[in-house]
Amino acid sequence: MYYPYYFDPTYFLVIIGVIICALASAKVNSTYARYDQVRNHAGITGAMAAEQILRMEGIYDVQVMRVSGKLTDHYDPANHVLRLSDSTYGSTSVAALGVAAHECGHAIQHARHYVPLTIRGALVPVANFGSGISWPLIIMGLFIRGEMSTLFINLGILMFSLAVLFQIITLPVEFNASGRALKILKNSGMLYESEVREARSVLTAAALTYVASAASALLQLLRILILTGGRRNDDE
Repeated sequence: MYYPYYFDPTYFLVIIGVIICALASAKVNSTYARYDQVRNHAGITGAMAAEQILRMEGIYDVQVMRVSGKLTDHYDPANHVLRLSDSTYGSTSVAALGVAAHECGHAIQHARHYVPLTIRGALVPVANFGSGISWPLIIMGLFIRGEMSTLFINLGILMFSLAVLFQIITLPVEFNASGRALKILKNSGMLYESEVREARSVLTAAALTYVASAASALLQLLRILILTGGRRNDDE
């Protein structure tokens, strides 16, 4: 059903998505803050751990660099650069090692040609374009009549679905990177067993943010389908 001139009850789906994302963000921030105060027994920094992990995995073409901000850590596959935030690079906390190892997990995925990572990389430009053009196409479809209306709406839904697909394919990529990280931290002896459990808590909380983003995107897609369903049926 379409609600053009009065309160849209499907907006509750957006609110639910926002709440889910807010809760996930609060969880990761509180968990990170907790274990950011726990120093690892070896006293090694996030940067040192990253360098060591990459060498252990036989990866010598990835540079570890510092990037400003907090939890802005990421791996740049295009330039073979692992960027660690201010809160990770020089920190000796268990949280910092967990985050650094996680980003190394992405570098390892890249070096080993991990298929989901390859798919996600291919989806990046499509997802960015789709998320930006989807709503303009849908709105245009709602304001015109006839077959062109259905065409624009369906095209908009397709574009948004590609953005949702990107969110979904991100989940196995992130979970796999965390799994690799925890295994390396444990087997290398960088962290004690108890410290590995603490690092797992940090990475699990971080993973929840990706789950929340995917859930929010799915709710948005559901809202679009509800809003446009009646209009598409009328035009058929």
